[in-house]
Amino acid sequence: MSTRTSLEGRTAVVTGAGAGLGRAEALALAEQGANVVVNDVGPAAEDVVSEIKALGREAAAVTGDIGDWSMGDRLVRTALETFGTLDIVVNNAGVLRDKMVFNLTESDWDDVIRIHLKGHAAVIRAAAAHWRAASKAVGGPVYGRVVNTSSEAFLFGAPGQPNYSAAKAGITALTLATAQGLARYGVRANAICPRARTAMTAEAFGTGATPEGGLDIMAPERVATFVGYLASPAAEEINGQVFVVYGDMVALLAPPTVEKKFTAPNGTFSPEELEADLSPYFSGRDPHRTFAAYSVAALDTTGTQPTPGS
Repeated sequence: MSTRTSLEGRTAVVTGAGAGLGRAEALALAEQGANVVVNDVGPAAEDVVSEIKALGREAAAVTGDIGDWSMGDRLVRTALETFGTLDIVVNNAGVLRDKMVFNLTESDWDDVIRIHLKGHAAVIRAAAAHWRAASKAVGGPVYGRVVNTSSEAFLFGAPGQPNYSAAKAGITALTLATAQGLARYGVRANAICPRARTAMTAEAFGTGATPEGGLDIMAPERVATFVGYLASPAAEEINGQVFVVYGDMVALLAPPTVEKKFTAPNGTFSPEELEADLSPYFSGRDPHRTFAAYSVAALDTTGTQPTPGS
C-alpha cells in the first residue's frame, strides 16, 4: 500500500458499522491501517470490533442511537481518549420507513430525518469543534476527512421514499456547508451516493451479475474501497464533491445548471407576462423532464434495478 493511501496511525469513526455497508467501510479503513470507533445500536458493533482486531488493528465499540445529539460528542471523545486522535468520520447509519407521501406518518418522517440527517449533523458538529480547536492550537491545518452517505434518492425524488429523499438532500447540502466551513482547518468533506446489497436493501436489488473474480457486482466492499480512498491523504484535493458509487464505477456529479432564464420585460412580472413566457415553454414537456436527475440512472450496468421514473 502506498503512503498516499495508507491510514497508518489514523483513527476513524464509522456510524451504523455493525453490518452491511458500515461494516464493510470499517473493515476497509482498518485494512488500510486505521484504528476504528465502531458505532451501532446493538451488539453487532462488538462483533465488528473483533473482526478489526483480527486484522491486527485496534477498535472500540460505542453502542447507541446516532439520532441522539450527544452521541456525536461521545464518539469523538472515545476516539480521542482511546486512540489519541480523530482523523476520519464516516457517517453511514440510517433506517428506512418507506411510504408514499399520502401514507406518511409523523413517526415515519421523524425517525428517518433524525437518524439520517440529525445523526450526520451530530457527529460532524462534534468532530468539527475538535478539528477547529486542534487547528488553532497548532496554528495551521490539521488532518480531517468526512465522508457522508447521501443517495440517488435525492436526485430522483423516489416516490415511495419522500422522507428518505428529503434526508439525503439535506445530507448533501450539509456536506457542502461542511466542506466550505472546515476547509481552512484542513478538513475535506465529500458525499457518496452508494448502492450495495445489504440486509437493508435486500428487497431493492435483484440477483444481478457476478463478474470474474467472484465479487458481487453490488458488494458493499466495492463502495468501501472508495470510502477508504476518500479518507486517505491521496484525496487531499477532493472537497465538496458528490459521487455515485457502485458496481465497477465511481461517477462524479456536476452541479445543477440553469436551463432557461425568464426576465420580466419591465422589471416586475405580472401574472399575464408569466403565462406568456413560461406556459408555452413548458407546453408538451416530457413529464420526466423535471429537476429529478433520471439521466444518472443510465450509469447502471448492473442489471439489478429498473430505471427510476420509467
